[in-house]
Parts: sequence; structure tokens; C-alpha cells
Amino acid sequence: MKRTPAETATNWRKLTRRGLLIGGVQVGFAGVLAWRMQDLQVDQADQYRLLADENRINVRLIPPARGEIYDRNGVILAKNEPSYRITIIPEDAGDIDHVLRKLGYLVYLSDDDIKRIKTEAKRSAPFLPVTVLNRVTWDDISRVAVNSPALPGIATEVGLSRQYPLEKNFAHVVGYVGPVSERDLQRSEDPDPLLRIPRFQIGKVGVEAKYETTLRGRAGAKRVEVNALGRVMRELDRREGTAGANLQLTIDAKLQAYTTARLGSESASVVVMDCTNGDILSIASVPGYDPNKFVRGISYADYGMLRDNDHRPLASKTVQDAYPPGSTFKMVTVLAALEAGLITPKETFYCPGHFDVSGRRFHCWKSGGHGNVDLEASLRESCDVYYYELAVKVGIDVISDMAFRLGLGISHDIPMSAVTSGLIPTRDWKERVRGTDWVVGDTVNASIGQGFVSSSPLQLAVMTARLASGKMINPRLVKSIDGVPQGDASTFADMGINENNLRFVRRAMFAVSNDRKGTAYGSRIIDDAYRLAGKTGTSQVRNITEAERRQGVTSNADLPWNRRDHALFVNYAPFDNPKIAVATVVEHGGGGSAAAAPIGRDITLQALYGGTPPLSAYPAKDRARIAKQQEDIAAILPTIEIETQDRA
Repeated sequence: MKRTPAETATNWRKLTRRGLLIGGVQVGFAGVLAWRMQDLQVDQADQYRLLADENRINVRLIPPARGEIYDRNGVILAKNEPSYRITIIPEDAGDIDHVLRKLGYLVYLSDDDIKRIKTEAKRSAPFLPVTVLNRVTWDDISRVAVNSPALPGIATEVGLSRQYPLEKNFAHVVGYVGPVSERDLQRSEDPDPLLRIPRFQIGKVGVEAKYETTLRGRAGAKRVEVNALGRVMRELDRREGTAGANLQLTIDAKLQAYTTARLGSESASVVVMDCTNGDILSIASVPGYDPNKFVRGISYADYGMLRDNDHRPLASKTVQDAYPPGSTFKMVTVLAALEAGLITPKETFYCPGHFDVSGRRFHCWKSGGHGNVDLEASLRESCDVYYYELAVKVGIDVISDMAFRLGLGISHDIPMSAVTSGLIPTRDWKERVRGTDWVVGDTVNASIGQGFVSSSPLQLAVMTARLASGKMINPRLVKSIDGVPQGDASTFADMGINENNLRFVRRAMFAVSNDRKGTAYGSRIIDDAYRLAGKTGTSQVRNITEAERRQGVTSNADLPWNRRDHALFVNYAPFDNPKIAVATVVEHGGGGSAAAAPIGRDITLQALYGGTPPLSAYPAKDRARIAKQQEDIAAILPTIEIETQDRA
């Protein structure tokens, strides 16, 4: 059918509109496609180039600055110092032998160093840096940097390394850091990725280990472009980490340094506690060691000397070792008897020099005996037979309960390594561990701190602080974390011991140091404001046979060092207003009155005066000797100043 001109015109207009619509859609699609192609191929070309088959983005961790450790007054005990090292990238160096030879003109390289460098270079990828020298001086770094154009592949780097300014004085307390080992990684099911960073160091012992997570901080991160071989092409961005928290300990660095110096060459330990709040003011073990050697990598020779030393410098004797407390335990036994109402302070027992029970003879240290003694005389002159009599009356159950109440037999919660609980024996313990029944002879031995009983110097200091205060004083070693106080020392509970009974024991301890018959009278304090109360102790480390007793007991001076008795002294001062408690143990020192009491007295005065005490505080006959002693100690004390460090 033939269309009219009008119909044809109408159809043509419809066709034109449809064509334009379809064409517009096609042009728009092509435009969007072209824009997207430009966006992908031009605007985002760099980003997608990194995602090519042979390239990827790696996120690498940035180690944070480790938190620092200070004493109670702001003296720095563990800090971070710049550590400089020289590295070489083998592929950039080309001829390694030639480059190392030229480097050797600037810094000293031993044959062993060169051998190690070449061995490590063969083991690793050629583009990875190999450490040439670590912990080099700034002068070495400067010389190498100036000559870097002539040293292809050689680079200088700077990082942070741990440093302990007071060295051996705080080795057993602060501890040290060292490289992460496989054992460290296995201790955690999900170890911190930081631990896998090469050369990263963590706390190994002491506060460094116990507060590792707090001191470590949180890692930063950087994104780097690496190729398929792992070679870093460039750094894209970086986010710095969060530094670890700073710790402030309760210890007084100056008192700690004095305590270490006063102990001298002995194998010994001392704990000084604040009687009012439990703060540990000094906790020293000698001999010590330089923890910086462990940070840098201690040599086999140096470690062998520490390991084989019979004075055990690696041991933290204050918390790790437990000794028979000897006569320092007698306050436990007599308080147990008083609290049980089995004796009165004026009740006496006769001491003929020995005590027979169950067919066995137990001897007093004074072979001729003390005669009739009451509570005060028994502590003042340290009569053993008095306590043998109490042991039979009281029994081990009551004695053990009192020992636990005074802080013995407990692993106190302080952040040091291998804190022992010591041993306060019970009937159940002996049956479970030894497989035998408890006998009365065990109680007799325990009553004077021998037999199965063992206590650490820290526990003895806690016991003394509780006797002095009547409160359940607990030790505290960390004062604050980033300025936030740790622990509440103001609400110690009462021990629940009759105050009159405590007063009787304190008065007897005062007589030990201030009565002419007292075993520590020679180590008394003359200054009335600082009079001390204490108790000497001597614990046997060998059995004395009846044959030896008949012939005469061999004196400690005639025995080999390791067979001599341990010497102990516990004390608090001032007597009428207790501020500090001190426990002193001298391994194989002989008698407590001769070896331990003078040390305890001197450290007590140093703590109370906050420095060198006046000679007037000492007995007149001792002042010339003490003056010489103070002079000798002052000559070896380290210079201690408050040092703060700002973090960039």
C-alpha cells in the first residue's frame, strides 16, 4: 500500500528520534568506557602497576622505643641509647673483598669479622643487608659516611639499644634484654609479630622480663613496594608506633649502690623495706654482673667465669635462694606460744646446754648452757633450749600457722625472676613429700629455724616489717607506670596478733642490740633517735657429730669457706617509731653477730639518714674504723644523678 507523503514524513521523524536515542546511548557508553580506561591506565597507573604479577605491597613493622626504668627519685636504671652499625649489600658492593679491604682502612675488621660477613652474604639473598660491625662509635660512623662514595654497598644505620648505667648494682632487679629465641616464641600461642623482627630484643630476667609487654610498646608500620624477589623498591607511607610505658621502681638507687658496696666481696644479700607501706628501698645480691654484656652478646669466656664462680653472681639471692633462718625464726616460735596462751613472758626454762627428747640430744650453741632464761633473755642471748621446750609445748601446727601469718613460706608477688616460696613444713607436707610421719624431733629443729625450714631474705624482711608494724605488710617493687601509682599501700590489714605479745617480742629484740648481754650489742646504734631492734641468726650447713662435740667443735674460721655457717641478721628502726626493716644474709659468713649484724646496722643508718651517717651514731670504739670504711666505700660508689630523657 502506497504511503502518502504525510505518512512518510511522520515515519521519518520517528526513525530519526530512535536513531538519535540509540546513538546517544552508544556515545555515552563509549564515553564512560573511555573515561574508565583513562582512569585505570593513566590516573591509577602507579597503583595498578604495583599490583602487577611481579610486584606487591608489603607491610613492615617499625619497632617502638622501649619504656625506660627509673628509681623512686628519677634516677635512670635502664635507658635506650643510639646504636650504630655498618652494613653491606652484596649485590651493590660487587667485589666484596675489595670493598671490605677499603673499609678496613677506616674501621678495624678482624679476620673473623671478614669470614663471618662473607659467610652471611652467601647464605642470604644478594640484595639483603649483612651486618659488618655492630655498636660502633660515632667517629667510626662519621668516617664511613664521609667516604661512602668510594664504598659501594656500604651503609650506616642507627637504632636503639638497651643500656644499664648502674651495671651490677641493679642486675638482679632490673635484669636485661636479649635477642628473641625460639623458646621465647614457643611460650605464646600467638606471639607478637614484633618478636620476629631481626635483632629485636625482649626482657630475659628481672623487671625487664616480668613487665615485657608493658615496656615493649606497640609497633608502627610502613608500606613498602617490593618486587617478586623481595627487594624493596620504595617506601610508600609510614605510621610510627607507640613507645613502651616507663616504670618507676620503689628502690633508692643511692641506697642500693651503698648496700652493694658495703657487702663487698662476700656472697651475700640484703633487703631493705619501708615498714609503713611495703616499698622495697634496696634489694641487693652480691656478687653481681654487668647486664650490658648480655645485651651486646656475652662471650663464652665471660659467661664461663660467671657460671663457675662459687659465689654465684648470676643468682638473685634475695628472692631466689632460701636459707635455714636459724635463730631469726625464734620470734615466730615464741609468738606462737604467746598467742596460744601456753607461756607467759616471765616464765623460765632451765638451759643446761642440751635438751633430750625421744632418745635424741639437741644442743644449745652455748655448750655450758644459759641457766634459767625467760622470753627476753632467750632472744637476747639466743638460747636454743628455751625454744626446744616451747616446741614440745606448742607443736608444729601452731608454729607453722604463725610463720605463714608473718609472711614466711609465701612466694611474694614482686616482678623478679624465680621468686621462691621457701618452706614452712607441716605434717601434711612431710607425709606427702617425704612419705614419713612428723616426729617431735622435727618440731624441735624447726623451732630454731633449722631442719626443713627455709626462708629467703625477702621473706625475712617481710617478717620483720610485720613484727615492727603489726600489719600485714606486703612488699612492693613497682611504684608507678607512666606516672600512675601501683598498689594501695595505705590499707594493710591488722595481723590479728595481741599487741601486748608483739610488745614483749619487740622489747626482747631491742635488748638483742642494746643490752650488754645481747648478741648484737657490738652492732648497736648510739643515736637515741635511731635505736634499732634486731635478731642475729646462725644456720648450720653441715652436721656436727657427737665425736666432734666431744673433741671440740671446729670453728668456722678453720673450715673451708663452703662448709661454714650462714650468718643472718634481721632488724628494724627506729625502735619506737619503725620506718625500715632490714634482712641481711651472708653465705658461709660464720656467726650472725660477727658477720651479718655490722652490715645490717650500717645499711640501716644509711637508709635512715638518707646518706652517710655521722660517726656519733656509732660506738666510740668503732669510729676510727667506720671512718676508714666510709672513705673506702665512697671511693667506689658510682656517680648517681637524676637523668631524664625526652623521646623524640
